[in-house]
Amino acid sequence: MYPFTFIQPKNTGEALAAFEQGSKFIAGGTNLVDLMKMNVEKPDSLINISKLDLQKIEWLPNGNASIGSLVRNSDLAYDESISKKFPVLSQALLAGASPQLRNMATVGGNLLQRTRCPYFYDTEFACNKRTPGSGCAALNGYNRSHAILGGSDKCIATHPSDMCVALIALDAIIHLQSAAGERIVAMKDFHLLPGQTPEKETALAPGELITSVEIPKKEYAYRSFYLKVRDRASFDFALASAAVILSIQNNKIKAAHIGLGGVGTKPWHASNAEKILIGNSPGDKIYQQAASAALKDARIYQYNSFKKELAIRTIVRALTTAGGIS
Repeated sequence: MYPFTFIQPKNTGEALAAFEQGSKFIAGGTNLVDLMKMNVEKPDSLINISKLDLQKIEWLPNGNASIGSLVRNSDLAYDESISKKFPVLSQALLAGASPQLRNMATVGGNLLQRTRCPYFYDTEFACNKRTPGSGCAALNGYNRSHAILGGSDKCIATHPSDMCVALIALDAIIHLQSAAGERIVAMKDFHLLPGQTPEKETALAPGELITSVEIPKKEYAYRSFYLKVRDRASFDFALASAAVILSIQNNKIKAAHIGLGGVGTKPWHASNAEKILIGNSPGDKIYQQAASAALKDARIYQYNSFKKELAIRTIVRALTTAGGIS
């Protein structure tokens, strides 16, 4: 570690005013502090936002849920209304990290967590995400855990979040605030593909603060399921995961929402699979077709060829489970 300034603002206005080049906002710190210890992140100042009034779960007049960016992952996962109306979100949160980390981690921090690619964490290796233009050691390295969707010749690092996969399926909206005002970004547009600039990970502008996440009302979201496949049952990142929501009426799929994790460079929206499902009767055949379509553009590497079939099976099982919920 190295010297840095620690700032404790009293309100959101003070936090935004304190931000300058080289600053980082910090709340739970479950990812940022690790990165600082590894000399991957080197902020000049930390702005502690953990005491700001952004810690509420509220229900808006239109039936949408508004979740403050400082709500702890544990509190959100165990909120009775959230787990009843949006079970896929609760399941995804409980599949992530350990109870101790969930007690500290926040919704905003989860949205902004960085990849767990070992080449990104180890400063001895080339990483375009960490040092633009230095190269990507994962491309020809041990890439078993890396992405098969959304990668480029600059980066194939996988996005690690479980919560974000569920938020993709839920069509969530991210509320942002800066000194210049407020704006909103759709969850599906919040994270960026690496392309030629893998160091640019989100649509967040310098000095912007995530204030809340809004989840649109979906009467049928109770018919949802999150499935995570990993090497060990606890405290491990997904090799493949799927968050699915289905609306089924008169034995026809009226709406379908699918988010994928463990396989993409960002939380992956499987829109092509959704289109195949809508209008058809639920069942293994159509689930297989949709899952195969979701992985149609997969690009495999030396050590992760198994991920394509694993992801297809994960999607099919998640759809089968959600389709059977009454």
